[in-house]
Amino acid sequence: MMTLKEVVDRYAALAAEPSGPVALSRFGLSTEETQNLFSSLDEDYHISRFLHFSRAEGQSYAISGETVTHVAIDPSIRSFL
Repeated sequence: MMTLKEVVDRYAALAAEPSGPVALSRFGLSTEETQNLFSSLDEDYHISRFLHFSRAEGQSYAISGETVTHVAIDPSIRSFL
């Protein structure tokens, strides 16, 4: 499983702009890995406030019981790294 730093670094490389949405499928993980990783991050109170999930066109994932396609990560999450 990816570390929080790896997730944030990959997100920063994929995002067109800071805090912009990135399709979860672009992280290059299997469906199960994506759902497990982002659900565990979403369930962590200190981390989840920096993650903003949305639903648009693209592959859907079940993250903490919600169907989503994209994530936006607040740049201030780097304070945890």
